Amino acid sequence: MPRSSPRRGQVPDPVLLLALDTATPAVTVALHDGSAVLAEAGDRDARRHAELLAPAIERALSAAGATPADLTDVAVGTGPGPFTGLRVGLVTARMTASALGLRLHGVSTLDALAAQALADGTVAADEDFLVATDARRREVYWAAYGSSVAAPEGVPLPERVDGPHVARAADVPRDGRRVVGRGAELYAGELGPAVAPLDPSAAALAALVVRRLAHGDDLSDVEPRYLRRPDVHESAGPKSVLG
Repeated sequence: MPRSSPRRGQVPDPVLLLALDTATPAVTVALHDGSAVLAEAGDRDARRHAELLAPAIERALSAAGATPADLTDVAVGTGPGPFTGLRVGLVTARMTASALGLRLHGVSTLDALAAQALADGTVAADEDFLVATDARRREVYWAAYGSSVAAPEGVPLPERVDGPHVARAADVPRDGRRVVGRGAELYAGELGPAVAPLDPSAAALAALVVRRLAHGDDLSDVEPRYLRRPDVHESAGPKSVLG
């Protein structure tokens, strides 16, 4: 049975949260203890998500001196992203949570990028900005963010005001706003110059999940945001951290 959920406004203690995201070519994993990131691992390869994710999880656990039995929560980026890569992370997260009886949380990959940009100071808390990732076919996945939500710890939470959408880079309504993410680097003529970070980080995703749970948010929705029909289907499925 899954472990009991914390009350709204609380983060469980003790906690060891496994965070992962495979919505982009960046396969990224992190462990968070509710206060700080303990370990990170990852690789970048648009065609090898299924091969790279399990070893990255093993490296992160080893670096933190932890085992799967120590985990209390799993958090996963829900996209948007291409079918093949996004599916790997979502199925792995679900299988791991089910096998170990863990709480499962989902957040938008674009929200995680927005949160990292705010935490790093590459965008301002009162700034309207966009986040864009590569959707292939000369398209991007994008969302718009407005004035961010104040948080007790000082770093604002991102406030998504539009999206996510998929569109040709030339059709994104930029309206003078700066653009965070790899999409702006790939299509600099339409969206650049790109604002960091370019790729999602599971460390940023984990920190966002912990902060949003403390803020009282419901993160139970782990449905994938594909936004269009799949191009291909996975021939070999992902695995839980149990192998």
